[in-house]
Amino acid sequence: MAKEFHYELIQDKKGMYWDLLLYIPTVVILALLSAQLWYSSNQNFAYLLVFLTTFIALIGFNRIAKTRMMILPQAPIAFAVSKKGVSLTLRNETVVELAKDVRFFSDFAGKSFGLTGIDMFGKKQQFVFNRGQFAAEGEFNDAKAALRAFK
Repeated sequence: MAKEFHYELIQDKKGMYWDLLLYIPTVVILALLSAQLWYSSNQNFAYLLVFLTTFIALIGFNRIAKTRMMILPQAPIAFAVSKKGVSLTLRNETVVELAKDVRFFSDFAGKSFGLTGIDMFGKKQQFVFNRGQFAAEGEFNDAKAALRAFK
């Protein structure tokens, strides 16, 4: 890899709608079940369901706000791949350079990929990128091909 490849990310609204269709009914059903069990003789199970409801709601919010809509300050909005490593630009205009133990993980369906590594401060960083975050299908495939060197 002789040159640097730069990729700008966009909001994935189609993926956001799919995530909303997944998380909203799940959270609502768990909340209703926990409310029903709260007034029965099995309140201990209701505590567990309240915990699961909160946990899944937080996971869904983070996935939609950070990965799909990129509105959280720690959300990547662009990244560059070079022979030295991967450099990511975050929403809060911070640049994170993954210089050590950079790893690329592709899913089997080919709709997303993950990137992990240790930044210049020794902190482990993890990022997920979806196909809908790239302006064109070719850009997504090019980014995966450029990152395969870190597999």
